[in-house]
Order: sequence, then structure tokens, then C-alpha cells
Amino acid sequence: MNFIIRLLITAISAFLLSKILTGVHFESFGSTIIFAIVLGVLNLIVKPILSILSLPVTIITLGLFSFVINALIILLADYLMSSMSIDGFWWALLFSILLSLVTSAFSTIFESDN
Repeated sequence: MNFIIRLLITAISAFLLSKILTGVHFESFGSTIIFAIVLGVLNLIVKPILSILSLPVTIITLGLFSFVINALIILLADYLMSSMSIDGFWWALLFSILLSLVTSAFSTIFESDN
């Protein structure tokens, strides 16, 4: 049940951010649900590999390179999905940062009710 709630929180956050950010486009709300699933799978499989491979750069930049890894994961999700479009790396970076913040805020609100 917790997984479904997190999935919906991510989908709603991505949908709302796509309405605010002009460089992020989804065809429908259903495509944001698919995006949330794809993002979850990529975060489970690809992100740990990228994090390990880029560990020296992440240490040198004091962790700021992790934002670049998140943007690359968003761009990979864009590549895998035809119902999503991101206009470039900087939009992916901004979208990943805002998605993390909004999702964290929503998760805090909904988890405090339990």
C-alpha cells in the first residue's frame, strides 16, 4: 500500500510540475503514472550503478554531482517513454530537483497522518 501511495505522490508531483515548467511535457496523467513506475525501476537498477561509477567525481564536488545523476535518470526515462518529453539537460536538472523537493514535502504530509 505504501508503494502505491508513493507512486501516486510521484505521479501527481510530476504532473503538477509539468504544468509549471515549460520544458517538461507529459501527454496525460496516465503517462505520469507510467513515468513514476519507470523512474522507480531506474532508481532501483541504474542509479546505484551510476552512483558507484561516479563516486570519485561526487566526492570531489561534495555530493553535487548527485544532482547530475538524477537529471541523467530523468533523461533516460524520457528516452524510454514516448509519452514524455524534456527539452534538454537543464530542464531535466531543474525538474529532478523540484520533483525531489515536492515529492518529499507531499510524502512528509501524508506519512505524518498515519
